[in-house]
Amino acid sequence: MSLKAINSSKAPKAVGPYSHSVKVGNLLFISGQLPINPATGEMPEDVQEQTKYSLENCKVIMEEVNATLDDVVKANIYIKDMDQFGKINEVYGEYFKDHKPARACVEVARLPKDALVEIEMIVEVK
Repeated sequence: MSLKAINSSKAPKAVGPYSHSVKVGNLLFISGQLPINPATGEMPEDVQEQTKYSLENCKVIMEEVNATLDDVVKANIYIKDMDQFGKINEVYGEYFKDHKPARACVEVARLPKDALVEIEMIVEVK
């Protein structure tokens, strides 16, 4: 099985020595996406806006392999404060209406660049 790095010029650059995602067979593994606005390089302060940017960054990476949110098999969400769980779910629910992939959400001590949220996904590529 071969690995193929998939990067998107529409997503912010990775903050470390890794690819936006890796395609293995018919699965795309999207690295954790920070809520960075790709146009400005900045992060909003609001957790709901951060959630939106993380999801949008995942979407543009999926576009590179003609996949959509309907192809997401699993999402992992890392959050700074579990008290923000409801606000994050509000935004997440706007993106995943009928299609509900498996998901984990865990509170972590700290995220890169002191983000409030980071999202990674596994996507089936058809």
